[in-house]
Amino acid sequence: MSTGTCAVAAVTGAASGIGRATAVRLAHDGFEVAMLDIDDAGLAGTRDLIEAGGGKAHAFSVDLCDPLAVGAVAREIAVTVGAPEVLVNVAGIGLLANVLETSDEDWERVLAVNLTGPFLTTRATLPLMLDRGHGVIINIASVGGQVGLAGRAAYCASKAGLVGLTKAVAVDHAAEGIRCVAICPGTVGTEWIGKILANAPDPETARAAMAARQLDGRMGTPEEVAAMVAFVAGADGRFVNGAALVIDGGLTAA
Repeated sequence: MSTGTCAVAAVTGAASGIGRATAVRLAHDGFEVAMLDIDDAGLAGTRDLIEAGGGKAHAFSVDLCDPLAVGAVAREIAVTVGAPEVLVNVAGIGLLANVLETSDEDWERVLAVNLTGPFLTTRATLPLMLDRGHGVIINIASVGGQVGLAGRAAYCASKAGLVGLTKAVAVDHAAEGIRCVAICPGTVGTEWIGKILANAPDPETARAAMAARQLDGRMGTPEEVAAMVAFVAGADGRFVNGAALVIDGGLTAA
């Protein structure tokens, strides 16, 4: 472990994908990690990985779209683990649909998970950071929050909203020692992408097309996104605030 501290980091969506990689990386960097998700088995798997590496992790099963549940778990973390100095909002879902194909229910579900969830966790955690006089909130957005992606209407809208929320929090609370940063990945090879591909008419062709969108000709890895999170959360990232950092293998360069 590199920091030698017992600072606490809270990570949502920690049961798999980018959330799991982020929790593991922050634990490696010396944070005691509070992991939030609705997938109990996945959380247990992430905790095992962290503890096998000598880190400390605590699992909290919570519906991140439920205001009362989020408030309660934030208080529980503060009492049992400690007030988080870093909050990483990773939990998110995608939907392959344009506006005409998007139902009311799907629209509400995508916005609830991708935008309302980070709002609720930020609102619940921010007072604890303000009491301390410093804190870092990192939102995993997407390049889809900055450019349009075909067949991703609700997803793009939710991630654009998350970038806007990030900037607003930074502006409102920078003078109080709070940094808020969005990280905008391109296509990352996660379990969620695997589910999307599995439902495609031709999964291999769809996978090749997703990989080809990046100039690198490949999808990113959860660990590469986690490395960016670690930079922003650490001392080397202390001048980064209110930004939407793109990590997309060149997807948005062309």
